[in-house]
Amino acid sequence: MTASDAIVRLRQLRLERGERAVLRGIDLDIARGSVVALFGPSGSGKSTLLSALTGELAPAAGSVEVLGQPVPSAGRALLELRKGLGVLLQGNGLLTDLTAAENVALPLRMHTDLPAPVIERLVAMKLHAVGLRAAADAYPRELSGGMARRVALARALALDPPLMIYDEPLTGLDPIACGVVMSLVRRLNDTLGLTSIVVTHHVHETLPVTDHAVVIADGGIVFSGTPAELQGSTDPLVRQFLDGQPDGPIPFDSRGAGANRQDAA
Repeated sequence: MTASDAIVRLRQLRLERGERAVLRGIDLDIARGSVVALFGPSGSGKSTLLSALTGELAPAAGSVEVLGQPVPSAGRALLELRKGLGVLLQGNGLLTDLTAAENVALPLRMHTDLPAPVIERLVAMKLHAVGLRAAADAYPRELSGGMARRVALARALALDPPLMIYDEPLTGLDPIACGVVMSLVRRLNDTLGLTSIVVTHHVHETLPVTDHAVVIADGGIVFSGTPAELQGSTDPLVRQFLDGQPDGPIPFDSRGAGANRQDAA
């Protein structure tokens, strides 16, 4: 993969929280137009990695390039970069006193000078894209969990970002809603020409729509390859995670053990 093919490039990345190294030695390229799943047990550093991509957490070492440029540390340059990132938060982040349409319109009103009729049309298009145009006037409390997640997705797409980041998009959803959301991720990625990074521990629901899978554990990347290669992996760390085995290389008290390994590194 050439530099121009990669929308995200990580080189020898080390991320720390306080005195503790959460991730170290991370090398990863994410190809434009792909859907990439980032798997790993709880506390493995998946959300910490997302914080580096969005500029919320500066690297302790190494480099982070997103959309063809190093992630700025702060200021207007970082704000401009973030306009190219669509982020679907784990908890949706919908404002409860705004309707679905008003929630989707919010980034357009904050970051553009578009006239109200144009914003209204764009909002209708985004809600239609996620199958919720009829719910435009509903408040978040009137929506099911899956519907609220789709409204949040429509809002994340409001500014037409080239890169979408999904942080645990299936948390709290029933199996049908999980299927709907992941099908939308794939369809929107292809029809809108996006690149999507899906951070999740829902392996079986996510792999069918994924082009590339990455597994993070023990402070680093333990697997990177196709979904078929992942399912055929014999690596003990990978197998323990995929098969849900309580005993294996990943201890039950992973936070304490991980901290000890990282401190020793």
